[in-house]
Amino acid sequence: MAGQEQEPNPAEGKPLWKRLGWMLVIWAGSVAALGILSYGLRLFMSAAGLKS
Repeated sequence: MAGQEQEPNPAEGKPLWKRLGWMLVIWAGSVAALGILSYGLRLFMSAAGLKS
C-alpha cells in the first residue's frame, strides 16, 4: 500500500561470512542432535534385546 514503510531486513547489514557462519552452526547443531538421538535409540533398542 502507498504510504507504508517496509520494515528493514536485519540480514542486509550483516557480512556474508557471519550469515554463513550462523548457517553452519545451526546445521552442525542439528546434525549433532540427530546423532545423539539416534545413538540414544540404539542404546535403548540394545537394552530391550533388539540387536542386529
